[in-house]
Amino acid sequence: MVKMGILGAGNIASTMASTIRELDSVECYGVGARDLDRAEVFARKYGFTKAFGSYEELVRDPQVELIYIATPHSFHYEHIKLCLEHGKHVLCEKAFTVNEKQAAEVFAMAREKGLLLTEAIWTRYIPMRKRLEDVLNSGIIGKPYMLTANLGYVVSWKERIVSPHLAGGALLDLGVYTLNFASMVFGNDVAAISGTAVKNDAGVDMQNSITLTYKDGRMAVLNSSAMGLGDRRGLICGDKGYIEVQNINNCEEIRVFDLKRSLVAAYDRPEQISGYEYEVEACVYAIQRGETQCPQMPHEESLCMMRWMDELRRQWGIVFPGE
Repeated sequence: MVKMGILGAGNIASTMASTIRELDSVECYGVGARDLDRAEVFARKYGFTKAFGSYEELVRDPQVELIYIATPHSFHYEHIKLCLEHGKHVLCEKAFTVNEKQAAEVFAMAREKGLLLTEAIWTRYIPMRKRLEDVLNSGIIGKPYMLTANLGYVVSWKERIVSPHLAGGALLDLGVYTLNFASMVFGNDVAAISGTAVKNDAGVDMQNSITLTYKDGRMAVLNSSAMGLGDRRGLICGDKGYIEVQNINNCEEIRVFDLKRSLVAAYDRPEQISGYEYEVEACVYAIQRGETQCPQMPHEESLCMMRWMDELRRQWGIVFPGE
């Protein structure tokens, strides 16, 4: 059993904590927060053995083996380094870092130290990802030519969304899911990437539309918004039919339609704790085998996603403080 720590005690940390306490492969060992009272409340609620009043105390505990980083992505770079410097394996929330340069540095550091470092983009690990691959590979919709995806939540009031100092914006928080969806379906052999964005007064994007044009002529059109609620649907269009993915953020159902737009197949999501369990199990499996990355989300895939987002921000004129 791997002794697991959580760095951060916010909402997403709570989801992870309630998930891993149901697993046999990990132990809810320690949680680190910015003050001890908050950590102790969290530890009591979710059954953690130890509570730490700082992140530094968490990483210094020799019993901790794997740390889940649940802080805002503007802090991921420094927190990943902190964990790696203390010999800890790391599962880090999305967006992995602020930019590709940061990601490349910490991946190199993990490889040098022989430690696992992987991005917790849960859509890459869930069983419905494999189901979608199987449906596409069956040829039931023929050759796919176009995909669309949208993700919208009313979160424009949150500081981490609106502040440049927290690397805010819809792109790194929500657009990362649409980009990952396109990558999982069509791959990364992109000839061109372009997009438009609506920015707030502080200069970060509140909603955006992205087009990926692939070298073989396929296209992906992706929309994300921090201002309006979307249906979270993904659509893959082929010459023999199309596939609807209900909720690209945690696929609930895959529906297949023929050229007459008649439903010909449907696949429901298997029972899950929260969906986070799959990335944790993947980490445990990789750690046991001495791997520094998970095959579900290799380092190069994370780097590609950061590269795409760097390019889009370049086009939109968005530079975060400190870059």
